[in-house]
Amino acid sequence: MSTLYLIRHGQAGTRQAYDSLSDLGHLQARRAGEYLASQRVRFRAAFSGTLRRQRETAEEVAGQYRACGLEFPVIDCEANWNEFDIDAVYRDMVPALAAGDPQFRRDYDDLLRQAADEDHDVHHRWSPCDAAIVSAWIEGRFPSGTESWQAFIRRVERTLDTLPRCGEDEAVAVFTSAVPIAIWVAMALGVTNGRIMQVAAVMYNSAITTFRLREGELALFSFNGVPHLPADDLRSFR
Repeated sequence: MSTLYLIRHGQAGTRQAYDSLSDLGHLQARRAGEYLASQRVRFRAAFSGTLRRQRETAEEVAGQYRACGLEFPVIDCEANWNEFDIDAVYRDMVPALAAGDPQFRRDYDDLLRQAADEDHDVHHRWSPCDAAIVSAWIEGRFPSGTESWQAFIRRVERTLDTLPRCGEDEAVAVFTSAVPIAIWVAMALGVTNGRIMQVAAVMYNSAITTFRLREGELALFSFNGVPHLPADDLRSFR
C-alpha cells in the first residue's frame, strides 16, 4: 500500500499576481517541508502542477529536505495537476453575468476598486462575486471557450492512472491546488460534483491531505492537515 501526499500550494499573491506565492505562502510551504522532513517522510517520487504557485511550493519543501540533509526526488511537472484556469473563467463569465444582473455589475465594480489596494483583504478571501462567477462556469450557464467543469474533473481524475506504482509503504508527493485535491477526496468518498467546491472551500494553504492506494483502490486517510501551522496567523484559505 503506497501513501500519496497531496499538498496544497501556499497562500497566493494578490489578485493581480495570483499565480505566485505571497511572503506568507513561502513561509507556509517551508513549514510544510520542515514538518515532513522532521517526520522522516521519504518520497519515492514527487509531482507538481505547472503553475508557478504550485512549483514554488514544491521547491520550498524540497529545499527544507536538503537543509536537513535528506534527499528529495526530482519534481516532475504535470499539467493535469493544475487548477482550473480562473482567469479564463472570469473573462468568459463576468461580461455575461454583468449584462443580465445590474447588482452583480455594481458588486464586481466594487471588487475591482477594492483589489486596486494591494493591502486589501479581498486579495486573500472569496467574495460573493467570486462565488457567482465560478458557479456560473460550473453550471455551464453561458458559452465559454475554456475547459468545462466536467472536462476539468475528468482531467484531474486521469492523474490516478499516471502515478507510479509504488511498493509497500512507499510515498509520493504531489503539489497541487484546492479543487484538484477536493476532486480526489470526491473520488475516494464518492462525493457528488456539487460538493466538490464545498470541500475545496475549507482547505488551508499548504495543507497536507493523504490517501492510501492499493491495487487501484483509493482511500482517504487524512484531510486538510496543518500541524506545521500551529498559530492562527499562519493559516489562510486563499
